[in-house]
Amino acid sequence: MSIRLYIGNLPQTFDEQELAALLKSVGEGIRFKSVLDRETGASRGFGFANVDDEKVADAVIEQLNGKDFGGSALRVERSERRENGGGNRRGPNGGGNGHPQVARKAVNKVVHSDAPGEGAPDPRWAGELSKLKDLLANQKTAV
Repeated sequence: MSIRLYIGNLPQTFDEQELAALLKSVGEGIRFKSVLDRETGASRGFGFANVDDEKVADAVIEQLNGKDFGGSALRVERSERRENGGGNRRGPNGGGNGHPQVARKAVNKVVHSDAPGEGAPDPRWAGELSKLKDLLANQKTAV
């Protein structure tokens, strides 16, 4: 069974081959995968290593936790898998773990307020609001 290790506090710009060489110096059978930002593709400063042997996993934690790497002290520990509602995207009920997946809150939620005293309109709609005001001002009704 593979042991998964969290490796954090990585510098924003680091050489993945250099880290792989550092991991290989501890033991064989270590596979590292850096977590990247979806939009920019840059490293998010952490990743996960899969280790085949438990003794090697313990050695990696012992030797590399707190070790300086690119000006940052590495943080190495066993990764705990999320059981409920984590990154499991297999289906509407969260995959085969028997727990229903919790619905996520909307990230880009827009809240409108009719409260008096709000000074300026929402800047995301200011251009459209300006066009509507111009259209209404130019509209003439027959009397």
